Amino acid sequence: MTTDFVLANTRLSAVPLTPEVHLRLAEEAIELWERTESDHGAQLAPPFWAFAWAGGQALARYVLDHPAVLAGRGVLDLAAGSGLVAIAAMKAGAARVTAVEIDPLAVAAIGVNAEANGVAVTALLADVLEQEPGEDVVLAGDVFYSREMTRRMLGYLRRAAAAGATVLVGDPGRAYLPKEHLTLLAEYDVPVPATLEDTPVKRTTVWAVNP
Repeated sequence: MTTDFVLANTRLSAVPLTPEVHLRLAEEAIELWERTESDHGAQLAPPFWAFAWAGGQALARYVLDHPAVLAGRGVLDLAAGSGLVAIAAMKAGAARVTAVEIDPLAVAAIGVNAEANGVAVTALLADVLEQEPGEDVVLAGDVFYSREMTRRMLGYLRRAAAAGATVLVGDPGRAYLPKEHLTLLAEYDVPVPATLEDTPVKRTTVWAVNP
């Protein structure tokens, strides 16, 4: 079972920038990736769900520090990974949160992590980027890591903003960050695992997406 795999290969840890949130995290990315493929007998995406990425940490910190942004509102967390941002949104007072992922292991991790933090998050296995947005708030951490993902993600996020949603993204300086469509809200120095990034601390920004 995917849940069993998550539990067997991670340990519950406080997130550096958001110690209010505890996640099941792995210590070594490549080793876990190899184990994931071995156990499932197929080539799989990297285990993004097993780490607290800088973009997600910054966005989660912003949400926790600015609860009025989403208090009582419906929230969609895109490319949710571990569920960090979704969990922070519930802790900050969101009425409901749906965390969307295309990786079944991520969906399992979101469920495990939400339970560990005593919050209810709906984890959805789906690609929603061609659909019409529907929630009041849309959150996305560290999603501008490739040209194609940026194209698809930005299209969805701008449609959501044009429909009246509050749309926030966290980014640690990825190459495809579309600054021309964003308004800077906050900056953080985020501790990150040395195996994931080129530095132990990433200067990370939170932005509002313009319609």
